[in-house]
Amino acid sequence: MRKWRPREELEKLLGKFGQDTQRIEDSVLIGCSAQREAWFALDLGLNSSSPINASLQKREMETELKGSFIELSKALLQLNVKDASLLSTAQALLRWHDAHQFCSRSGQPTKKNMAGSKRVCPSNKIIYYPQVTPVVITLVSDGTQCLLARQSSFPKGMYSALAGFCDIGESLEEAVRREVAEEVGLEVERLQYSASQHWPFPNSSLMIACHATVKRGQTEIQVNLRELEAAAWFSHDEVAKALRRNGPYTQQLNGTFPFWLPPKLAIAHQLIKEWVEKPTCSALPA
Repeated sequence: MRKWRPREELEKLLGKFGQDTQRIEDSVLIGCSAQREAWFALDLGLNSSSPINASLQKREMETELKGSFIELSKALLQLNVKDASLLSTAQALLRWHDAHQFCSRSGQPTKKNMAGSKRVCPSNKIIYYPQVTPVVITLVSDGTQCLLARQSSFPKGMYSALAGFCDIGESLEEAVRREVAEEVGLEVERLQYSASQHWPFPNSSLMIACHATVKRGQTEIQVNLRELEAAAWFSHDEVAKALRRNGPYTQQLNGTFPFWLPPKLAIAHQLIKEWVEKPTCSALPA
């Protein structure tokens, strides 16, 4: 459950830990309440150059706030959709501001506006706006099976839809066809847009979800091992059973991990759920 703190309380907290209360001006607007109260997010500055000092400050801050800090990826899985959206927006905006402190043209420091929706170079008036990176995420089907893959960075046993960044000059359709061909060597026959989702990893991505079909009989996979660890076709029953699991699971006695799917918050979960509930949904023309 979220805990909002008024500005006065935050100023006291920063002062207690020897930080300049002027840092509050670095906060960014991430939304507002039903009562039209503005919600801002602020980086508490726990990423000190000294690991020892950072560790000490983190423990003291956790004691003061009566909570604990965890990795963003883990936090998102424990929150409802509204809070997860606020948190991912905060992380993306704060990271963008941290990476755009200086103008790429003049080299001079840029200045943030009050809401944090842009930065301006005072010397040449160039305006910088936060940007997202478009990523296509595609669930491939042959009409009776769906193709799922995993990267080495995935938790053990987890499989998901194919995903990749859009290249400059590409349309959405071209990106889907290229990524599927590059990663598993299949030719997309038809595709259908499903939905989109902001995702804070790796650096603020816009996930564009699609269903895609390949011709029946042309389902031989050629896994690009530079991109993927594994890829395979799964039956409707296998995927439906995996959706009912809570996962992740621990290693079994034979050393393997049960097959499981991305959590409900991820748009990949939505794609897979759509296919299970209506396997023919990906057979519609683009």
